[in-house]
Amino acid sequence: MTLAQIFLFALFSLVAGRLPGKQIRSWMLFATSLFAVFWLQPETSLRHFDFWFPTATIALIVLTWFIVRERSPLASEDRISLSAIVFLILFINLTRLLPRPLIIPTYPPQVLRIFIALLVTVGIIAAFASVRRESKWTFPAMIALIVLLFVLLKSETLQIHLSRALRTATGQSPELASQVDITWLGFSYIAFRLIHTLRICAIGKLPALTLREFLTYGLFYPALTAGPIDRVERFVKDLRQFQVLTPARFVQGGKRMVIGMLKKFILADSLAILALNEIKAGQVSSHAWLWLLLYAFALQIYLDFSGYTDLALGIGAWAGIDLPENFERPYLQTDIGAFWNRWHKTLTQWFRFYVFNPLTRTLRTVRVEMPVWTIILLGQLITMILIGMWHGIAWHFLLWGLWNGVGLFLHNRWVLFHQKFWPLSSTWRENPILRAVGIFITFHYVALGWVWFAIPNVDAAFDVMRKLIGI
Repeated sequence: MTLAQIFLFALFSLVAGRLPGKQIRSWMLFATSLFAVFWLQPETSLRHFDFWFPTATIALIVLTWFIVRERSPLASEDRISLSAIVFLILFINLTRLLPRPLIIPTYPPQVLRIFIALLVTVGIIAAFASVRRESKWTFPAMIALIVLLFVLLKSETLQIHLSRALRTATGQSPELASQVDITWLGFSYIAFRLIHTLRICAIGKLPALTLREFLTYGLFYPALTAGPIDRVERFVKDLRQFQVLTPARFVQGGKRMVIGMLKKFILADSLAILALNEIKAGQVSSHAWLWLLLYAFALQIYLDFSGYTDLALGIGAWAGIDLPENFERPYLQTDIGAFWNRWHKTLTQWFRFYVFNPLTRTLRTVRVEMPVWTIILLGQLITMILIGMWHGIAWHFLLWGLWNGVGLFLHNRWVLFHQKFWPLSSTWRENPILRAVGIFITFHYVALGWVWFAIPNVDAAFDVMRKLIGI
């Protein structure tokens, strides 16, 4: 988000928080979230796809809602929500008549193509909705569709193939296909929200949701670009409670926004000038300077990400929505397990609930009995590799996940050894010297792992690793 967008969204939340009545506020948050998915979409070289990507996001959320909703005729409120969605899409299409693009970066497509797309979308939704919960394949099929889209958007090779296909379909040169053509705003976060909704619906724990509530949850504008990944049952509870914007809440949200802007636009953007990347790594010969670049990157990635989270929490607080915390002093933790309990907490909790826990339970029930340490090792390695792949399907993200998975396993073994042969866990954590040592080791292990983030070229990353540790 740009500063202008942040200020405008903060204003929307301020107005929403002061509106008299939860229904009016809820409709405003719904409309703002719909508007935001188009306004925040970055420009892409694919013709009209800064319009089609947001439209596809809305269609995917509506399709999911039709799958998880209780079988009953559409309520009048849901019909109004569907009409509002269609109206907004057509309204954005009318901006093609203006002298220059207004809401999205380029001009939208012709209205005939939009009508055809709407008819196709209605047909797909009708096909899924007709079988809904009666078929045991509905939920797996929808999750498989989301995962397939996720893989297409996260693999550089598949992105280029997809770009070529879309360029051919839109009459553009396929030779100019690039990974950056496929820029689908917020899909990673939206996909995880939708999978969560489908899973809790499958086990019967999903509350009844209107389309307005569900779409606001999926597209909530403060959390659209950088999270956090909220749970639908928690979000809807806030949405329905109507928390009034009191002076205390106003100050709380304002402080978070000021802190977020300080982190992101002053500290993180300043550190980005010095932060480690492949070009700087090739230009630096000094061992000390290379460590300085790595420290700058470690701080920059934290301040950038946590700054966006502070902005999301502050804007959400003004609107009456208490989004979950995502960072809690991660670099001041004494072990890597504690670090991952406080770094991007909502992502870690999602993977723990949907990957690590079911995976380790399954491994315990296989016919061939496995040692406990093997189950823990496989669970932590697979979970962390998948978290790495969430950022992108590439070797350097796989290695980053592997690095952190090994660190978590070694920490797990150390804790067991410590409890068995040196049972002073409650004492050493209170010792300031030992705490400082733990923080130092944890920070540097995590920081070394950031090398895989900063340098996508695996050979160059290994070379930097060797230089950093003095080989």
